[in-house]
Amino acid sequence: MNFADVLLLSGSGFVAGAINALAGGGTIFTFSALLAIGLPAVTANATSAVSVLPGQIASTFAYRREIGRAFRRLLPFSLVSAVGGILGGLLLLNTDEGAFRALVPFLILFATVLFMIAPRIASLGERMASRRQTNAPGPLATGLQGLVAIYGGYFGAGMGIMMLASLSLTEGRDFHALNAAKNWLACIMQGLAVIVFIVSGAIDYGAVAIVAMAGILGGWGSVAVGRLVPQHIIRQFVIATGLALSTWYFVA
Repeated sequence: MNFADVLLLSGSGFVAGAINALAGGGTIFTFSALLAIGLPAVTANATSAVSVLPGQIASTFAYRREIGRAFRRLLPFSLVSAVGGILGGLLLLNTDEGAFRALVPFLILFATVLFMIAPRIASLGERMASRRQTNAPGPLATGLQGLVAIYGGYFGAGMGIMMLASLSLTEGRDFHALNAAKNWLACIMQGLAVIVFIVSGAIDYGAVAIVAMAGILGGWGSVAVGRLVPQHIIRQFVIATGLALSTWYFVA
């Protein structure tokens, strides 16, 4: 790994940490940077998942009180997230490298489109939640969360946005409850997928160290960024980058 690779990984990790803290979608940056330095697509995806997990855990810890209050209600979601994360990780490791590389532009495009329509997804979830007589997870919400977990273990980019649809059915309009649940479940599904990746040996630990450290700094520095840059500008930056990267991988 040369100096340019270290610089690219550090920059992607820093940007991803800041973007994840402010708007979500940072995995697009770390995964693409890991591909750019020459890692195989499956290894790049597994390495990216390990790299962003510390920041995810830190965010979840900050919401420990909200999670504690909602723990019993979130238990069905937690169980399907655990199973789905493991299945998604195993699915990734059993996907042929060439086949997964061919899926990359579609996965990035899918994650970008999800990011674009996230406000509509949240609004739809709120309307559905307002029609429910109880906030206990029903079969639809639980099944949807299971599918999200499989996707999260397999690729991860955009899974937070996908969870808005399932979690809005139970958490309604309470932003902190929704964000706490999302972070908790993301930790479960990605944490178990990461265990699968580590056991399989599909990790570049040198890259993990660089991206993870930069991601922590980016998350911390996002406080200043959030005060200076309007969120709609940040969202437009993520969308433009995602569309550009998916286009690049389609033609590359």
